[in-house]
Amino acid sequence: MSTTLFDAPQNAATPSRRAAAQIITKRVQLIGVPMDLGASRRGVDMGPSAMRLAPLRELLHGLGLDVEDTGNIAVPDRASLPIEPTARLAAITDVCAELARLIATAVRDGVRPLVLGGDHSLAAGSIAGTATALADYGERVGVIWLDAHADLNTPSTSLSGNVHGMPAAHLVGLGDYRLSHLSSAFPVVRPEHFVYVGLRDLDVAERALIKSMRLHAFTMRDIDERGLRAVMDDAVSIATRGTGGVHLSCDADWIDPREAPGVGTPVRGGATLREAHLAMEIIHDSGALLAMDLVEINPILDRQNHTAELCAELIASAFGRRIL
Repeated sequence: MSTTLFDAPQNAATPSRRAAAQIITKRVQLIGVPMDLGASRRGVDMGPSAMRLAPLRELLHGLGLDVEDTGNIAVPDRASLPIEPTARLAAITDVCAELARLIATAVRDGVRPLVLGGDHSLAAGSIAGTATALADYGERVGVIWLDAHADLNTPSTSLSGNVHGMPAAHLVGLGDYRLSHLSSAFPVVRPEHFVYVGLRDLDVAERALIKSMRLHAFTMRDIDERGLRAVMDDAVSIATRGTGGVHLSCDADWIDPREAPGVGTPVRGGATLREAHLAMEIIHDSGALLAMDLVEINPILDRQNHTAELCAELIASAFGRRIL
């Protein structure tokens, strides 16, 4: 029998009653963010379209969920903006501010938002929205960040200037002032409530920040040595301890590119398909999932929409799909 926010197993960490009472698990809102302003490589702006071509809605409907697709957030034409990545920061911030508003409204209304990206810079807005809704009840948000990269650079430390390598920094209170203040809570996420899973490609400055801020970070070595089950149990425990629930932010590149080739920044040595499904199933079983991002799908690098279809199945696992 599948688990809901109101029927979590006794040994699982559960969100507070105040936060859980606001969630009606049968209602899901799809929000597309066709943005590649934070990346140097083009293509991830087509990610929401690729996900809609995959059988995502059909899979979610098959789980008995009431799915509303509210379309895409308007994103400025990249050709109308400066070439330098950081010069596009204001446009990215405006998109994130609108996304934060939509997410906060959804969570307050008892709906679980599912954000389809788009590059990962959007998470500065999506997670800010969840944090704002929880702050109404005096609660904080927990974040599980599935990614090959830490995305912990700031405009001053980034080697590339690409803003999709910065959202985690903004969420924990660093970097650009406006991007780090999109939520009524500051920082958007407290460091002790933020946990990485699947890291394998870090910059020097990011390594130093992870250590100095004591961020919880599980690398692919941790998964290799301990197994995905143990790592995810710890991640869920961290993200739910003292929070009102979990925002899951999943970069498709956390999966090995042999399984998911159509991603923005592929890195060899990622999670297998079964590890990825198990991670999603464990998150669902926690009963704590309030909102989710699925980002960085690049159809230009894909084959026959394979990666989007794989990610649609992973989302279904996060929302309750089971083998038996």
